[in-house]
Amino acid sequence: MNLFELTAPQLAKTLLNLDRWLKSAEDYATSRKFPVDNLIAARLAPDQFTLVKQVQTVCDNAKFIPGRLTGKDWPAHADTETTFEQLHARIAALVSYLGTFTSEDFAGAEERKISLPWMQGKWMTGAEYVTQFALPNFYFHVSLAYAILRHNGVPLGKTDYIGSVPMRD
Repeated sequence: MNLFELTAPQLAKTLLNLDRWLKSAEDYATSRKFPVDNLIAARLAPDQFTLVKQVQTVCDNAKFIPGRLTGKDWPAHADTETTFEQLHARIAALVSYLGTFTSEDFAGAEERKISLPWMQGKWMTGAEYVTQFALPNFYFHVSLAYAILRHNGVPLGKTDYIGSVPMRD
């Protein structure tokens, strides 16, 4: 499996799962008769990101990963979302961005030197970046967004987290 298959399609799938969780939160808020945007500032612990910041961070990681691996520019986002509607729009923009990548874009990505802005003068290979940092960090923030919603009563389960899988007969 190459780095394209490990990243762009899977990142998009997970973003679409996250988007469905947000829709479930909206449905839950409607059924419980409270403003869904009350959940925007929800967090699990005082020193962790809020739901909105978790979603923004998931989206940022989803654009940084293929951008860094392919050397392509990624879209800028101001992190100004304050509503679920705006979060849906940001997720949709990232899914669209991820759809622009092809397997050919990732030629040589495994050995590409990846530097992170806060690690001046240091680098890792693209393969190391994906397996040792990028995907674990992406899923960390995805998991926290999921946990915040679950903690606040949104009825989600493991199949909502994993989404569809390619089962064959």
